[in-house]
Amino acid sequence: MPNLSDTPAPDVHGAGRGLAAWADWYVRMGVLDPVEFSGVDRYAPRPEPVAAPILESPPSSPGLLSAAPVQRRGLDGAASARAVARACDSLDELEAALARFEGCPLAETATRLCFADGSPTASVMLVGEAPGAEEDRQGRPFSGPSGRLLDRMLAAIDLDRRDVYVTNVIYWRPPGNRSPTSSEIATCLPFLERQVELLRPRVLVSVGGVAARVLLDLKDGVSKLRGRRFLYKPADGGPEVPTFVMFHPAYLLRQPLHKRLAWRDMLQLRAELRGQGL
Repeated sequence: MPNLSDTPAPDVHGAGRGLAAWADWYVRMGVLDPVEFSGVDRYAPRPEPVAAPILESPPSSPGLLSAAPVQRRGLDGAASARAVARACDSLDELEAALARFEGCPLAETATRLCFADGSPTASVMLVGEAPGAEEDRQGRPFSGPSGRLLDRMLAAIDLDRRDVYVTNVIYWRPPGNRSPTSSEIATCLPFLERQVELLRPRVLVSVGGVAARVLLDLKDGVSKLRGRRFLYKPADGGPEVPTFVMFHPAYLLRQPLHKRLAWRDMLQLRAELRGQGL
């Protein structure tokens, strides 16, 4: 028969600490009343529900009040962006205005503004989607691995980064490299349109599907749009600009088999430049 005196006593204090931790976890998970100290009579008749009083005007909700300024900000952002962009008479002024612009919430989460790169007198303008992590650090479009691939693609048709003008639809990195929202695109669009008006490129290149949808208002994907020649109509009524659509270099890094199609697109771009005597 076992000796009961040799059996260790239960750790009452340890069990209590465990119970307290368990109860604290329930409270933090939102269960505010996990334990009742008195019994519950499940067979007692339930009280009749009391109707809520009818108010002449609905009470204000803190959640709705906090959401309203965000919605107004999105609506006001595009309108204020249009006014700010219209007031700029040079690309330098436009970049400085963007650096001060507070109408896009992406500016609050990004490291820095990523405006443009290349020559301000270039005949070829390339428009991508949005800055990535490396672009966010350097403040320079297409400066990561996709940028190095873009440089090699340009070099294949005897172009250099200094011969072209490179920008994006969005000028601040979206958190986590997520896709830009329609509100963010609408806010940044006036600055992109003004860049085209000030640069007056002879050829536009939409690098990726987002840029194609924004510039050309087309819903098809890049696979259906590439290989065709479009015309972009500047917002100020200036001359139409021949526009081409190509795969984004980031996509080509994930799908290298499509580089053969990208090579055809680069040859088409070179033919267009030669046809214009450039």
